[in-house]
Amino acid sequence: MFIKLIIKLLSIFDFFQKKKIINFFINQKLTYLDNFFDVGSHYGETILLFNKYFKINNIYSFEASPINFKILNEKTKNIKMTKINIFNFALGKKNTQLIFNQSVESQSSTFLNVNFKSKYLARKKKFLFLKEDEYFHSKHFVKVIDLKSFIKDYNIKKIEILKIDTEGYDFEVIQGLQNDIYKVKYIYFEHHFHDMFIKKYKFSEINHFLVKNNFKKVFKIKMMFRKTFEYIYCNEKI
Repeated sequence: MFIKLIIKLLSIFDFFQKKKIINFFINQKLTYLDNFFDVGSHYGETILLFNKYFKINNIYSFEASPINFKILNEKTKNIKMTKINIFNFALGKKNTQLIFNQSVESQSSTFLNVNFKSKYLARKKKFLFLKEDEYFHSKHFVKVIDLKSFIKDYNIKKIEILKIDTEGYDFEVIQGLQNDIYKVKYIYFEHHFHDMFIKKYKFSEINHFLVKNNFKKVFKIKMMFRKTFEYIYCNEKI
């Protein structure tokens, strides 16, 4: 119960952050979106927010966690005037199957290995009154496919916004676009600068990859109480 209260309070703070992101896209005059991709949908918070402010024809939602997926499905089932497609698998660099670590703080569930010696993790557990072995409580085998294959299967010509929130797995999702990255107008993702997740890349590598593919960083904001930033990159060729 206490953990749910803490998460609820954080979501209130996050709303004001998300509103700034919404305002950014509104200022870009994106009143209509044909295809909006939400990779790492959690409980559908981003879907519900964007559906409120934009006219969206198709929403493609991906949630790796079977536990989160059940709640996501329930919270988005009443969306009207938008075709929403929800998938209980992950997007990554290649087609495979991976072990997914489910966290008691569901937003932090991840494919990555966890650094249990992390001071950042220790502070989070202390803040949430959790014992040593309580933060990640279950593991699940999850199907992963690359985004290029999905785009081909669904005959998608353009993605106005690709939002990625996959707790350290973001670069793999982006790389999964392969040469179809040119079909995306905006890539909106978060990057963690703490040591809780064991990542195989640095932010500079993501930035270099996107710049090389004609993207420019156009927005950056720090998430409150976390060593995490949210970024938006724009495809300058579209």
